[in-house]
Amino acid sequence: MKAGKAEQRQRLGELLVEHGLINTNQLKEALKRQAQVGGQIGSILIELGFITTDDLLDFLSRQLGVPSANLFKLDVPPQILRFLPLEKIKSLRVVPLAVDDNSVTLAMVNPSDMVTLSEIEFSLGKKVQPVVVPALQMETAIKSLMTEPDKGLKGAALEKEAQKSEAQKAPELLTLLRYLVDSPATDMLLTAGVPPSLKIHNDIKRTPMASLTPIDCQRYARGMMSGEDWERFLRKGDRDFAVTYPEIGRFRVSVYKQRSSISVAIRHITEIIPSLEELNLPEWLKEYALKPQGLILVAGPAGHGKTTTLAAMIDIINTYRRCNIVTLEDPIEYLHKHKNSNVNQREIGLDTESFYEGMKRIFRQYPDVIVVGELRDKESFEIALQAADTGHLVLCTVHSNNSTTAIERIINMFPSHQQNLTRTKIADTLLL
Repeated sequence: MKAGKAEQRQRLGELLVEHGLINTNQLKEALKRQAQVGGQIGSILIELGFITTDDLLDFLSRQLGVPSANLFKLDVPPQILRFLPLEKIKSLRVVPLAVDDNSVTLAMVNPSDMVTLSEIEFSLGKKVQPVVVPALQMETAIKSLMTEPDKGLKGAALEKEAQKSEAQKAPELLTLLRYLVDSPATDMLLTAGVPPSLKIHNDIKRTPMASLTPIDCQRYARGMMSGEDWERFLRKGDRDFAVTYPEIGRFRVSVYKQRSSISVAIRHITEIIPSLEELNLPEWLKEYALKPQGLILVAGPAGHGKTTTLAAMIDIINTYRRCNIVTLEDPIEYLHKHKNSNVNQREIGLDTESFYEGMKRIFRQYPDVIVVGELRDKESFEIALQAADTGHLVLCTVHSNNSTTAIERIINMFPSHQQNLTRTKIADTLLL
């Protein structure tokens, strides 16, 4: 009997592949999760975000030739449920949805089960009109009835209970963060449909955990954000921020929407600011970091240490100069304590609207040193050049493959008639 049910579950998955609703890789991933946590293949495909509930119900309805129902969108009063004894609802895995003089509408996972249909028609003396429902919804409804048999079924409450049940299968957020800290990885990636993944030396390594569902990823993302951050994320579709968990560490987090789900990228940030020597950077960088004015550009691809290099240079200035340092960061990763200098760290989206808005008002803060987490627009770079030419030390990062393409990218921000003047200004102010 167990083998037959397994074949039936797999057959549904194969039919969904044949009809183009999922692909073979998605089916393999769903079968893998099914082996880990159990459950029906259709419900698992929904959990993983590979198919919607409506698409599955529409497919089942067409395949089986019966109507479908979404129990999460229905309310069933207790007087309807009383037409069947609770034990029969549990044993046969059916739920009455409506009753009239001649018939009863019955929610079923398998509306082709003629034995069950005949038994209920005989016991009620009414014709059964079967409708198909997903297995997860049926199990959630029966669990609710066994707990509170006299309250009927509320679709919204059933959906909330199902989400809570699925979330309990995934590890807790703090468990994941500790796993990242204890590993040799730089990043952890959370995406629906695959287990939590580690990024080690630019390679992805899957953890030996269950595949995540869209609900899991949403729960992790929401758990790391304030209410204001979450609202901003829902409006814009992505959000970058840093967060500290006592006794675990500090993390840079990027949350973004993709394929009707949410993905999360988490980077562990060491709270100890590394020295130039620890970063294998030349000692002569210290001499440039202590210059009173000019422009220093730190260029490189994402994830190659631009922010960490800036942090090491800020720490040198903070240690050896008595000056006012103002940073613009998105997000703030390394937290600097005041040493001989004042270090004022401003986060984009929280302390100022954008890099440009922060740069536009930065001279009112009387900085000696200006640090810009990333130069993204022409206007910000114009202000940076102005600052570097008027007695300020300016440190910036630029996304590029090397220093040559970094300069070219900056110059190409400007219209052609301004590019020669921009080259001259860069030549006059650029230290490194």
